[in-house]
Amino acid sequence: MNFQKVGIAAAFAVMAGIPAMAQAVDGTITFTGAVTSQTCTINGNGAGSKDFTVALPSVSTSALSAAGQTAGQTPFSIALTKCSSPTGSVHTFFEPGATTDLTTGNLIVASGGAKNVQIGLANADLSPIKAGAADASQNSKAVSIVDNAATLQYYARYVATGAAEAGAANSSVMYSLVYQ
Repeated sequence: MNFQKVGIAAAFAVMAGIPAMAQAVDGTITFTGAVTSQTCTINGNGAGSKDFTVALPSVSTSALSAAGQTAGQTPFSIALTKCSSPTGSVHTFFEPGATTDLTTGNLIVASGGAKNVQIGLANADLSPIKAGAADASQNSKAVSIVDNAATLQYYARYVATGAAEAGAANSSVMYSLVYQ
């Protein structure tokens, strides 16, 4: 029993001798943002829904034989109506997730499909969008809301990451609308 009391006393002595972790405040992080009541009715690619499909054409592997080659450019749009504010601007934020390649900014095709192929997104002026990046880095162009409506025009296309191998090239991306 004496050994137990001595052991406990020794443990307290050791703990008392350990200096407490030094804690110093080095700075302050301030977060800013806004919650908006702005909303619009979404009609994705004429489907009458916020969820929609863009059907890219079938292309030959020879059109995507080397990294960086693109093919199958296909337009799509997100039409907004009944916006709660008659004016302002809006752009699309393509969310990061399991289907976005944060290095290329392209969409990763589902496993078991085409190899060395991704799906790239572009603005109406064909400038690339870096899906999954921070909002300010995506390059998703804003359009004006006029008379409570706006239409966001985009393109999707295959992008080779190497010599393409045949297979299905399916992917998806979640998106949010950013009102300004």
